[in-house]
Amino acid sequence: MAEHAGNAVMKDSVFIYSDDLLGYRFSDNHPFNQMRLTLTLDLLRESGAIEEDEIVKPRAATEEELQLNHDAAYIQAIKKAGKGELPPEQAESYGIGTEDTPIFPGMHEASSFLVGGALEAVDQVMSGKAKHALHLGGGLHHGFKGKASGFCIYNDSSVAIRYLQEKYKARVLYVDTDAHHGDGVQWSFYDDPDVCTLSLHETGRYLFPGTGNVNERGHGKGYGYSFNIPLDAFTEDESFLYAYESSIREVAEFFKPDVILTQNGADAHYYDPLTHLSTTMKTYREIPRIAHELANTYCEGRWIAVGGGGYDIWRVVPRAWSFIWLEMTGRTVGGTLPSAWYDRWKTKSGITLPRDWMDPPGIYTPIPRKAEITEKNKQNVDKALYPIRQQLGKGAGHETG
Repeated sequence: MAEHAGNAVMKDSVFIYSDDLLGYRFSDNHPFNQMRLTLTLDLLRESGAIEEDEIVKPRAATEEELQLNHDAAYIQAIKKAGKGELPPEQAESYGIGTEDTPIFPGMHEASSFLVGGALEAVDQVMSGKAKHALHLGGGLHHGFKGKASGFCIYNDSSVAIRYLQEKYKARVLYVDTDAHHGDGVQWSFYDDPDVCTLSLHETGRYLFPGTGNVNERGHGKGYGYSFNIPLDAFTEDESFLYAYESSIREVAEFFKPDVILTQNGADAHYYDPLTHLSTTMKTYREIPRIAHELANTYCEGRWIAVGGGGYDIWRVVPRAWSFIWLEMTGRTVGGTLPSAWYDRWKTKSGITLPRDWMDPPGIYTPIPRKAEITEKNKQNVDKALYPIRQQLGKGAGHETG
């Protein structure tokens, strides 16, 4: 799984992980649960799909690095909050101490490791140590410059993109397939023509954060570099994958990035308790396959992947996230999950665990509005891609709405 680069050995892929990433924990009953990292890594190990020398430890991001995307006053507030020193009224103004994003001890330190993991992934790929890097502890895409939001304190992807720009002078394509719109990353680079953001997500009519409309295209010099494809509730695999493959291929051809950063929320799955989409493992097998292909086509393989949402930590996330690593490393797995993994976790999960890598047919009843949903999603794809189709001479009818 490695090739020689000069006198050094370049690995195909590195997996960013240490137990430090498990410290990002709001409460025992909060839906954001980093135990999913433990479950995913254990599944890969039991599948014989990862070697210990492929695992690279994250470091903590420095305050200077956090300030690439976050206000200094906000960082100080997070540090105080984690020590129990921030008054409640100040906490509220920074988006913490809420039901979504509660305060917890050591929150600055824990959050800094999530960001530092993303920066380590960047350095591994951009310095030529690895072609690809996977940091499943990251993907906290709702964090803003001076405010936490939606379970996200620091926005590791936004910091990593600024780091890519400053240290490596890279043009970055950010692709977000979380069911929730990647608002924090989009707004951070809304006026920047050297960062292109593409987000596919459940429509904001029904779901937090309520943004991500087709007409959010960027501002100033960044106009035309923000792409959003809101998907109707109950979207299934076929329509999701049509929207994803059409958009990522055409946007990559248009933008021609130096590196691709993908955010891989696993909450568009039918089982996810917080969203209303109806995809299965078929979608999560395909998402990294196409991203990998395009990284090879446009970026000499440079592909950084982070995690994101995913709130069915037992049945969905371990399999979905394992597919990213399997794709990165060219490994394959059989139809049945390892019995050792299944036996270890079946009594702890409280629900019936899957026995196979793929979902069986019929995990949900047929969607009665399938044709209508599919057509509406296609229209949104056409609207989102209309400007670049015109520019690339492909044509696409007329944009409406």
